[in-house]
Amino acid sequence: MSTTRGQAAANQVYRRYLSAVMLHGHAAAKACGLGATDLYALNILELAGAMTPGELGARTGLTTGPTTRLIDRLEEAGYVRRVPAADDRRKVIVEPVGRPAGLDEVMAPVRRKVAEILAGYPPEHLEVLFDYFDRAAGAYQEAAEQLRAGS
Repeated sequence: MSTTRGQAAANQVYRRYLSAVMLHGHAAAKACGLGATDLYALNILELAGAMTPGELGARTGLTTGPTTRLIDRLEEAGYVRRVPAADDRRKVIVEPVGRPAGLDEVMAPVRRKVAEILAGYPPEHLEVLFDYFDRAAGAYQEAAEQLRAGS
């Protein structure tokens, strides 16, 4: 019984954490004058590098039309550019070329607070935490792909 209660409490904490991260992402995007999906797409491009609109759409979960409008907004704002693919000039590649002004300032308070929290952990705990982040990111990406494939 206590194990079930402990799992339920852990589930509550984890859900609260995920909600807080998501809400912060939305607030950070708004503070930079962007929509959450726009900021998310910029993060994808910054982490993974240039990609086709189709790849960006797949990673954001957007269909073709909304992906095109997303790229249009980001290009108009000066954050991305469309360039012909080197291997096939009929294809387009979306390249990141800028970051939203003020993004680092918007993110600084939470980065400081999280750094303070992490500083309280011994190195071996940090290794476990970052191993979890890495493995959980893959699990979430795989689950999102499965959900999109099923719909």
